[in-house]
Amino acid sequence: MPNDSTPTTVYSRKNPFPGRLLINRRLNNPGSEKDTRHFEISLEGSGISYEVGDSMAVYPTNDPELVEEMLGALCAKGDEPIAGAKGAPDTTLREALLRQYCITQPTPKFLRAVAERASAAPLLRELLQEDRRHDLETYLWGMEMIDFLIEHPSARFEPQEFVALLPKLQPRLYSIASSLKTHPTAVHFIVDVITYSSHGRRRKGVCSSFLAERCADSPAPIFPTASKFHLPEDNDVPIIMVGPGTGVAPFRAFLQERQAIGARGKTWLFFGAQREKSDFYYQQDFEQLMRDGVLTRLDTAFSRDQEHKIYVQNRMQGASAELWKWLEEGAHFYVCGDAKRMAKDVDATLREIVRQQGGLGADEANEYVEKLKSDKRYKRDVY
Repeated sequence: MPNDSTPTTVYSRKNPFPGRLLINRRLNNPGSEKDTRHFEISLEGSGISYEVGDSMAVYPTNDPELVEEMLGALCAKGDEPIAGAKGAPDTTLREALLRQYCITQPTPKFLRAVAERASAAPLLRELLQEDRRHDLETYLWGMEMIDFLIEHPSARFEPQEFVALLPKLQPRLYSIASSLKTHPTAVHFIVDVITYSSHGRRRKGVCSSFLAERCADSPAPIFPTASKFHLPEDNDVPIIMVGPGTGVAPFRAFLQERQAIGARGKTWLFFGAQREKSDFYYQQDFEQLMRDGVLTRLDTAFSRDQEHKIYVQNRMQGASAELWKWLEEGAHFYVCGDAKRMAKDVDATLREIVRQQGGLGADEANEYVEKLKSDKRYKRDVY
């Protein structure tokens, strides 16, 4: 449901909507090791529409303090002229580093340029050899471009030459955590604010720190991006949702949507985090949805609340008979969150549950799960 019946502008990657940050609230209680925030950005006057399961892209700006430090390392004032690329207007070096280019992650192009100019960079030159790729990745862990500019002051660059080495600053995609039917004038996100220390420096995630620290008095440029991670067309179909941490975002939206349209299908959420007291995101929302009969079942896994870590896949295994029953009733199975470990573990557990509960061989269980995928009953939004 669009929030403006007569939109005049289509907002997109080339023309993002200048959203206004309404809410910036930390979701963790004291004692948490994380800084996880709930953000709400106004859609007033945008006409932006989306389906639950879609993402919203956010265009960040870089940390001004890091920009100033880079200018110092480059022996630049910041007002040096920079030619705009592909028809874009000319700008200054400071504005280019702030708004147009990625200035954190070292790229091979940047590293080769440093190695060519630096008088003392034999190790870097060695690591840039094709057969040392793994060693280079290990060496680069926790390092940013600023480290190389400071460590190799003899690597001098003209401003235009320097920005030519940098990749374009890209928008970040976040799963939308709200339904337009419930919140027609704002879009919600849940975001882990990334901060860590490495090599004696405090590092910050570009977009998460932009939202957390730099959006109060300036626009948050946004535009919607469609996905195929959507609810079943039949509102009576049961859904099983596995969303630990910030992966819970689209499932909060799913449940809001199903409540708004009066859907009758059963819903089951597996949520996981580190500690129940400090990291149970949207606990009150989900408990209210259970009282309202919108959320049928909620299984939680708090990995640090006991000696042996418990994850969402362990809760799935513990409820395997019921989970199998839901699948046989036609339930759709959704997973959102970490691709490297969680999604793989959940997939392996799902296949094991199908094998055990269905009395199938390994190949037959795999065929069953692959058919779930081809029938669009098993969907993943992983990153």
